[in-house]
Amino acid sequence: MGILDKIGGVSKSVSDATKNASDAGNLKNKILYEQERITEIFTEMGKTFYENPDGDLSPLRDLCEDIDKRKNRIQKMRLELNQMKGYKICPKCGTKLTEKFQFCGKCGTKLPDINDDDFSVSEIS
Repeated sequence: MGILDKIGGVSKSVSDATKNASDAGNLKNKILYEQERITEIFTEMGKTFYENPDGDLSPLRDLCEDIDKRKNRIQKMRLELNQMKGYKICPKCGTKLTEKFQFCGKCGTKLPDINDDDFSVSEIS
């Protein structure tokens, strides 16, 4: 039964790799969508301001908040992609580290974690 166990193990690892590649592709597509939507929002902001430069700016503030939320989602998805690959990237110096570390070994910066409740775009520049 040893050969069947080996075949089963190989089959499982191929299946896991395929699922991981599929998940990574989905995340990349979601990131592209968010980036395109941010570009559309910037266009909308410019048009709104152009049509009424002295008017109420609250709609622009709402659009800015939407952009911030989308940037936060993008950063979380990028962190998730990196985790799938088994590493983290320091937001301050760009050093690539294995995911087991919580702080950068080069500059000492706390590495972002998508599971933190207080995760925000401001953590990553």
